[in-house]
Amino acid sequence: MRVTAVGLCGSDLHWYDEGAIGGTALAAPLVLGHELAGVIEGGARDGERVVIDPADPCEACDECRAGRGRLCARMRFAGLAPDDGGLRTRLAWPASRCAALPDAIPDEVAPLLEVLGIAIHALDLAGIRIDDASPAAAADPTGRGLRAGVYGAGPVGLVLVRALRAAGVAEVVATDRLAHRVTAATASGASTALLVPEGPDPAARVPVDVAFECAGTDEALDTAVRAVLPGGRVLAIGIPSGETSTYPASAARRKEVGLQLVRRMEAPDLGRAVSLVASGRVSLDGLVTHRFGLEDAQEAFEVLASRAGLKVVVLPGPVAD
Repeated sequence: MRVTAVGLCGSDLHWYDEGAIGGTALAAPLVLGHELAGVIEGGARDGERVVIDPADPCEACDECRAGRGRLCARMRFAGLAPDDGGLRTRLAWPASRCAALPDAIPDEVAPLLEVLGIAIHALDLAGIRIDDASPAAAADPTGRGLRAGVYGAGPVGLVLVRALRAAGVAEVVATDRLAHRVTAATASGASTALLVPEGPDPAARVPVDVAFECAGTDEALDTAVRAVLPGGRVLAIGIPSGETSTYPASAARRKEVGLQLVRRMEAPDLGRAVSLVASGRVSLDGLVTHRFGLEDAQEAFEVLASRAGLKVVVLPGPVAD
């Protein structure tokens, strides 16, 4: 495929800045980029615009046969050592992992479909089915309306806010340490958006039924545990920079909090994301704030590291044969 757009995310920044994610360090140079869109070149689907699932599981191990390909230990993953990603002009990837991209979804927006796929998977794990007619109501036995917290309003958190609203969640509380992200959370549909000061997070005092940690920090995980109601669930989506994370164990134990870690998406989730955006149920508009050519990828990473905007996208441009 000819690569048309690559979204940069926090895991790319870990590789770029630190040469590692947690305890996994680079042993050789690596081409980054796993949020990818492109155009197929050759074969029966020649000329088709697609978005790719960066995960290519083996399809033969116990996890794959159980329908949990996202947990495959032998998986290839674009932009995860040792498999090169999409910050280049062309990429070979299995056709089965390429979802057709409708004309209504622009190239620069398409990389966010992978982010939406992760959000959909997180909602599934939380028992909130975005595909159903009234999933949030069905998941809320109190009848007062489900309340969700999103702690970290970067691109993942903002897409999750939009997905929660599309799923019919009555109240969404979102927080971040950057004012422009708090503003974006409000624009994305958060009913309450709070700027987190240094010190205790005021969102910890706003009760929610389900909490999504999207910052990859102990502080965000602490807020999620303290905010969730007794018997609630915390879903950790953010990627920590270190090998360990901590949370307030006594608060979690007293409330019998369920802690669920979220890794990637399952195979059908990318197609579900395409359908939700194409139908207009979830909008990804306004999230891409910076665009760079492939030759300016270093500047793109510098902007990503500065957290000056929201989503940074690299557009490789036309290929010279």
